[in-house]
Parts: sequence; structure tokens; C-alpha cells
Amino acid sequence: MLMTSLGRGDIFTVEEIHSRFGKDTWQRKVFSELDSALMSEARPFPCIYGVAGHKAGQIRYGFAETLTAEAIAAALDTYLPQAREFGPNTSLALFEAPSDISAMDDYFERFWSLLKGVADIDRKPWPSDIPEETDAPLGEFCYAGEPVFVVCTTPAHVLRQSRRSSTFMLTFQPRWVFDRILGSERAASKSFSVVRGRLSAYDFVSPSPVLGKYGADGIREAEQYFLDDTNTPLSCPFHKLKD
Repeated sequence: MLMTSLGRGDIFTVEEIHSRFGKDTWQRKVFSELDSALMSEARPFPCIYGVAGHKAGQIRYGFAETLTAEAIAAALDTYLPQAREFGPNTSLALFEAPSDISAMDDYFERFWSLLKGVADIDRKPWPSDIPEETDAPLGEFCYAGEPVFVVCTTPAHVLRQSRRSSTFMLTFQPRWVFDRILGSERAASKSFSVVRGRLSAYDFVSPSPVLGKYGADGIREAEQYFLDDTNTPLSCPFHKLKD
């Protein structure tokens, strides 16, 4: 069963997904939806580096009937030690089996409860150079000593199509991926300009004002993880993720 599989930390390449899951399985269906979005030339997906990673086979994928903190932690335990070997635009996308659509607020609460649960499971100490407070200017999610950017997409998203998926889905991207891409102010400015242009064309709501480079004035990582269909910033409900 796939819930047990992700509980063991199993993650897959595109080729492995095609060989292990039949076309009529929910795993293939939710993956195919993401694949179509990332590969579309008629409607380019805003995250240019996610697109590049997918096309280069650098992203890894996992599936669970229900995403739990334990299953997510197991997947990260498998992924993070190998991530640098996968390529410069790597990330980990975890899918949950489709179910009835919930309210946006419910997904928001569940997302943060899961992230806190994963942090509490983590056996390694929080990195000494990363503030534990979620609202700190340099605060960000960490697991196994690794700073990680997180994105939540849901079927409740309508206007913000860049955060819409047919099922509850979480994507984890190591901080070093962004450090390489956005290492200089010039590179960061160019990248954000391209992404914001694509967001404006892709979504039915203007780009969120909370999006920005890690550590920049007024920018908080936690506010970027879950964006709803409005441009009202949503703060993490927890002062710290790891007790």
C-alpha cells in the first residue's frame, strides 16, 4: 500500500512512477496533472526552476493515502541526504489521495499542524544559525539540520492557480537550491521579475506581496508557504515549530 510505502520513505523518479503505477491509479492521475502543468508551453508554469527541475528529472515524488507528519518525515529522511545528487533544481513533491474538497482555512490549519508535527519528530537539533521563531526575519522551516522552503497547494485554490492542485500536496525545496539561483542581487532581481510576470499571466489574482527573497526587509518565509486566494498575509499560527 502506498501509505506504507511513503511511511518507509519511498520516493520516485518520473520513470519509476510510470513503471509502478497504472494509468488508472490515483497516483498516476495526480502526477499527470502536475506533469501537464509543468510541461505546458501554451500556459507556462510560473516557477521556472520547478519546470527546469522536472524536465531534467531532478524532482522526486511521493504518495500517501493520507499525508501524516510521520510519512512526511520518512520521505524527507530519504530525500535530503541524496538531494544534492539529484541536481541543482531538485525538490520533493508529496501527494495525498484525492478526497472531498475542504475549506481553505481547514487546509491552512492542517498544513501548519503537519509542519509542526514534522519538526517535532525531527531528531536533529534546530540549526544554530536559523532563528526558531517563525516570524523572525531569517526564520524558516528546517528538518534534519537542513533549511527547507515549503509550498502547499490545494484543490480549494481557484484564483491563485499556481497554488492549485487536485489534491492536498506539499513541496519541499532545500535552501541551497535558492542560494545558488538567487546568490546575487542582480540574479535575484531578474528571477523574481520573470516569476512575477508569469504569475500575473497564470493566476486570476495579482502576485502576493509577501513573496520575496529570503532575508530581505519585510519578507517572512513562513508567510510564503501557504498563500490563499486573496493577498492578505497569513501568519504561522505557531510561535515556534519545534518544541
